[in-house]
Amino acid sequence: MNRPPDEEPRDEEPGFPTARLPGDPSADPGTEESSRSARSSSQPGEASPHSSPPSSQPSWLSYGTPMRRAEDTRDPNLHPRYWEAQLEAARRGSLAWGFAAFFLGYGGYYLLALVFGGVLSAHVSGFDPANPPDPGPLLLLAFAPNVLLGLVPAVYSWRRGHGLRSDFGIVPKLRDVKVGLACGAVALLTSWLLGLVLISISGPPPPTAGISELVGGERTVWLFLFALFAFLGAPFTEELLMRGALWGALEHYRIPRYAILVLTALFFAFMHQESWRLPILFVGGIVIGFARMLTGRVSASMIAHATNNFLPALVLLLAAG
Repeated sequence: MNRPPDEEPRDEEPGFPTARLPGDPSADPGTEESSRSARSSSQPGEASPHSSPPSSQPSWLSYGTPMRRAEDTRDPNLHPRYWEAQLEAARRGSLAWGFAAFFLGYGGYYLLALVFGGVLSAHVSGFDPANPPDPGPLLLLAFAPNVLLGLVPAVYSWRRGHGLRSDFGIVPKLRDVKVGLACGAVALLTSWLLGLVLISISGPPPPTAGISELVGGERTVWLFLFALFAFLGAPFTEELLMRGALWGALEHYRIPRYAILVLTALFFAFMHQESWRLPILFVGGIVIGFARMLTGRVSASMIAHATNNFLPALVLLLAAG
């Protein structure tokens, strides 16, 4: 029996697109779901009043409307907690190039870190107290490997993507600030508590040579720049690589969100090459990544990362005095 023309279908919400990521088979108009919907809305040989002409574009390109509040959405495909991240991923589109950016940036970081380690070892072993050299340039050299972490994803985004703002969401919104500060505070607290547990089990951490010896117990402009980079620069570059390029590439290939959270936290922990702090870095990476998983934007995890790094950067400045 034909449906009266003025009767609206109950299982359709005209004008509200469905959140689907690139490659989602449900976006294909030839799937069983879309065929069943077409059969229920019209009889054979009769055009449906809600039918639209076939299009070769994926459904995620239809997100041009402002983002809705969680309680306002009627889309059953949106997760009640991660709806915002799903909309961001649908709007962003493909970041398949993120794997190339991640491995190139990660490999370049380790290569430069080895070079810096060799230069630093030669400097510390050949240190002459009677004629101490200026440690400032070596402190600046410590920035170089970390800068590469963010430079490679940025170049890939400019050349193969749509820019940092569109691909990664680096311009923070008010929600990013709130979520980032909350997750950063939780990461800082859990890292401190876990550090106390590790000290009670295995004793104090081993003394670290290198930066502490270069500082020499003095506050200089170089030390201030190093602390400033640890507070602001490192969160920017590391988050572009981990929660930007790598997260986006894994998301493109439909890896479950909690698996992405764990994988990025593991890479984040191993990247620092500090065996004693490995559990602390992993837990901190989980909490920081949760900010990215909630909002879908890297700006939230950058703020969380900077909040987590604020206290260590402050301690570095105070310990040098």
